[in-house]
Amino acid sequence: MLSFYLCQSFIMARILAIDYGEKRTGLAVTDVLQIISNGLETVETSDLMDFLKSYLAQEEVEAVVIGLPTGLNNELSAVESSIQIFINKFKARYPKIPVIREDERFTSSIAAASMIAGGVKKSKRRNKGLLDKISATLILQSYLERKQRL
Repeated sequence: MLSFYLCQSFIMARILAIDYGEKRTGLAVTDVLQIISNGLETVETSDLMDFLKSYLAQEEVEAVVIGLPTGLNNELSAVESSIQIFINKFKARYPKIPVIREDERFTSSIAAASMIAGGVKKSKRRNKGLLDKISATLILQSYLERKQRL
């Protein structure tokens, strides 16, 4: 019984990553020990807050990592203004959950390359939702690696 209580004291909350897009948003989440990032879901961006309301009611989330869409010239892409609006809504609804930004440069191309390397058939690679979910996973993995170096 003591080992159960000891294990329970080391359980942490998950970290959620968001690859925000104008049409679809990819989501990824860590395990409770915050070691591994896994694709969670792709949702229509118009349904994102409803999805998060449901998810956050069921899971404890320590922080949310949102991709920072910068180009090769270090300028923010056009979607950043929409992301800022989303962040403001999120912070108003969930003020205790910190929002962290993570560079998402190249995540879409890396996600596409990983699908090819993983043998995903061409028909499935056309699924933009899968690409968004993998991109969110890469954003989260990048954050976890950066956090570990600190």
